[in-house]
Amino acid sequence: MNILVTGSNSQLGKSLKQLSDEKNISNNFVFTSREQLDLSSITELEIFIESGNFDFIVNFAAYTSVDEAENNKKQAYIINHLAVKRIAEISKKNQIKLIHLSSDFVFDGSKNEPYNENDNAFPINIYGKSKYAGEQAILKAMKTNAIILRTSWMYSEYGNNFVDTILRLSRKNDTLNVVTDQIGNPTYARDLSQLIMKIIMSDKINSIDQSSEIFHYSNEGSCSWYDFAREVIKISGNQCIINPILSKKYPSKAIRPKNSSMSKKKVMNEFNIKTTSWKDSLKKCIDNISK
Repeated sequence: MNILVTGSNSQLGKSLKQLSDEKNISNNFVFTSREQLDLSSITELEIFIESGNFDFIVNFAAYTSVDEAENNKKQAYIINHLAVKRIAEISKKNQIKLIHLSSDFVFDGSKNEPYNENDNAFPINIYGKSKYAGEQAILKAMKTNAIILRTSWMYSEYGNNFVDTILRLSRKNDTLNVVTDQIGNPTYARDLSQLIMKIIMSDKINSIDQSSEIFHYSNEGSCSWYDFAREVIKISGNQCIINPILSKKYPSKAIRPKNSSMSKKKVMNEFNIKTTSWKDSLKKCIDNISK
């Protein structure tokens, strides 16, 4: 199979590339960065996809800066909505199967328990609204052959992320303030990459005209950013005190959902997987960073 992966410089793009290299998989993965494939250019996008004879598109490319999106609404919608819409239309036209990465930020955070795939989305910031618009565009263009994966709080050995930030700052500071009133699910990019690889190989996605669906995936267990930071410090052994603060003490341009934790029952049942606890996966990641 020929598989196009957009967003190759993202945490997930790098994690999937490492996994495919390690497993020496026979499928032909084509990893593209923004420099190689500009999703904001509709003409370039169509020519590239249609000339590649792809069986799959795995779309990781996204505008992910939550705060900057508040001031750059147009650009956020170009990448997270309009480009996704065009990818879905091209996929439909050329009978290409699509796996698209979405976000827990499509929810408003008002639910007191984990969100499932049937809960109504109600995003409260521009980033979440643009990601939800992308989801809707896929489902409208592709009644079949598309899978949307919502994930949350992603971290990895690569690039800027919460774990990297806490590790770096805790080496320079005696104390750090971290919000304690936002709850969600950390996700190790390598674990999500393994799921994506399993989906690509699954009978479900490779069957003819399977209905398009949304799935939630993260590591198991919920926590606050404060809990997350404390665990990073505990595992790393860095000498730094983490102080809990409320969101109102840490003002940001974009409103964040108070609870964006998600149920993984559907994806676990559908693809026969077990989700690893977020603490166990975090330890694996930090051990890899240390090496």
